[in-house]
Amino acid sequence: MRGLNLDQLQTFLDVVELGSFSAAARKQGLTQPAISLQLRELEKRLGVRLIERISRKAQPTAAGVELSLHAERIGAAADAALDAMAGHTGNQPRRVRIGTGATASIHLLPPALKALRQRFPTMEITVSTGNAAAIVEAVQENRIDIGLVTLPVSSRSLDIRPLVEDEFVAVFASGAPMPVETTPEILSALQLVLFETGGNAYRLVEGWFAAAGIRMKPAMSLGSVEAIKELVAAGLGCAILPRQAMDNERDIRRFNVKQLSPPLSRVLAMVLRTDKLRDRGLRETVKALERLAK
Repeated sequence: MRGLNLDQLQTFLDVVELGSFSAAARKQGLTQPAISLQLRELEKRLGVRLIERISRKAQPTAAGVELSLHAERIGAAADAALDAMAGHTGNQPRRVRIGTGATASIHLLPPALKALRQRFPTMEITVSTGNAAAIVEAVQENRIDIGLVTLPVSSRSLDIRPLVEDEFVAVFASGAPMPVETTPEILSALQLVLFETGGNAYRLVEGWFAAAGIRMKPAMSLGSVEAIKELVAAGLGCAILPRQAMDNERDIRRFNVKQLSPPLSRVLAMVLRTDKLRDRGLRETVKALERLAK
């Protein structure tokens, strides 16, 4: 370990993961020349070339691939050492504020929050829900630390990290008749219960219909996925919902789901300010959420 720099190793891993020096710079809140300098110094220290550009994408060389395996283990060991020492110094993370849509708060966040609570039982974790626009605004105004929102989101002041892709499906009550195909033309003729207007999910579904030249006219629009599911279960229509919201044992018994034709999906991303001070609580929460993508 003599002469190895942990910051340089992390920068190397970020470049490999993101495939871009500029993306790694945005993630770390540094300039691209600073990232390039760290990589050059690491390559000089090891005496090998670690990164090469292929089709404008930064990719690891054979040596880089091998180093990445060691670097991940070194990073994990360093984190474990800091965790152990924090128990002696009282340097525990204090607070992190998360904003998210209702679906992610119910179906995606709990495992990550449970892992954080087990590691840091004294850390305060607050979760608020809202639509994507409100969450992004709260992040920009520093009222929350991390937002989980549906893309697209665009802002130079934000570090935007895609996490998971979630497919939309047509949802019918168990036992209700289902069409052979779930195309925009067929679904538009049914009683549709959809998201309320204004959110990214609504716009995605609206765009799916619009691509087929259809202006959708839902029978009902609600802001809660769980409320939509209850109406469908009561036989008051069918819905278009993220598959993520349907993957529990109770819903598997109550509903039938069918892939849309053509397929439709959304990407859930983590957003935080590029200039946000990354204290330990924020760093650990970011790591926990990034594991959702693996």
